[in-house]
Amino acid sequence: MSTATLANTGIIQVTKKCKSCDHCTSICPTGAIHGKLGQKHHIDPKLCINCGQCLINCPFGAITDTSMVKEVKKALADPSKYVVVQEAPAVRVALGEEFGMDPGTNVKGKMYASLRKLGFDKVYDTEFAADLTIMEEGTELIHRVFKAVGAPGYESSGPLPQFTSCCPAWIKYAEDHYPAILPNLSSAKSPQQMFGAVAKTYVAEKLGVKPADMVSVSVMPCTAKKYECNRPEMIASGYQDVDYVITTRELADMIKEKGIDFNSLPNEEADRLVGASTGAATIFGVTGGVMEAALRTAYELLSGQSLGKVEFKSVRGQKPIREATVEIPIKDLGTTLPVKVCVVTGTKYVGRVIEDVLAGRSSYHFIEVMNCPGGCINGGGQPIRRDMY
Repeated sequence: MSTATLANTGIIQVTKKCKSCDHCTSICPTGAIHGKLGQKHHIDPKLCINCGQCLINCPFGAITDTSMVKEVKKALADPSKYVVVQEAPAVRVALGEEFGMDPGTNVKGKMYASLRKLGFDKVYDTEFAADLTIMEEGTELIHRVFKAVGAPGYESSGPLPQFTSCCPAWIKYAEDHYPAILPNLSSAKSPQQMFGAVAKTYVAEKLGVKPADMVSVSVMPCTAKKYECNRPEMIASGYQDVDYVITTRELADMIKEKGIDFNSLPNEEADRLVGASTGAATIFGVTGGVMEAALRTAYELLSGQSLGKVEFKSVRGQKPIREATVEIPIKDLGTTLPVKVCVVTGTKYVGRVIEDVLAGRSSYHFIEVMNCPGGCINGGGQPIRRDMY
């Protein structure tokens, strides 16, 4: 799927099943869906941020997303291709729903086993790259904060406040609606794209595989990741860093089509080369998780102390906008730095926060933005609970 094709058609489309009920227009955060009651609706790809919230909330299953499953199957069947796969942390606690398990059941081990049965050559975990992201993002925050107060030895990497950059729907929203805020976004790629770059460089070298022969696949809870992997700048390795993205739903369909008895699979582990991770990576899947992970990183780097209690519960919760001030001891200065943070869940709520930043009224140092309610765990690629309608 080329970038030009995505620009013209978009990731999310309305099908002939549309009943013109208008429910999707109330869900869309950008006003991208058009159509009157009684008329088939359509989506403007220029306004759509590809989040898929209209898809998972349509009571008639009339909205669909672009599929890359055919391309993934072709790669798996090609003996000349070395196919590696990564899975986001939100996938493991949702995939089981597609096989009759209770929502929230952690099926990480069975997920790894099923991916190997599907034919993937290496099964890694996006959590490894999530740790890379937070190390970069947390360090970048420290440099921005200390450069702003005139501390020597810190490089300028952008203005304050720093916004997170791992949600592709939020990034497209910022680009489309508030381009003036782009210098405030973290320069760190999302975990998906960091992993893709590492796979086509470090991993390929260690495995003795030519990057041109490697196919990098992601399993994501997010439909916007399909758009992200096709962005023209995502070629750090000299090749497309992530070739294809499939959703949690699509992985379940592939497992069923292959006749794999998912529930009976033994638990397996991810391959270890780039498979290890910390708990900070795990919490990326929920709103406030990226913020909390960054605060943990900043705390330990600045204080020189390991956290006895690693949770920052003040940034957790379900409110659309949450804020907190975290006191971080600064070892080198012998003082304490109050870091003011904000967590925004839903791009429809971020406008006034951005307006305050652009007008110079914001006192925040760090702002996390996630488009989907509750974070990636409720992304547009997750299982759809039709029994709720």
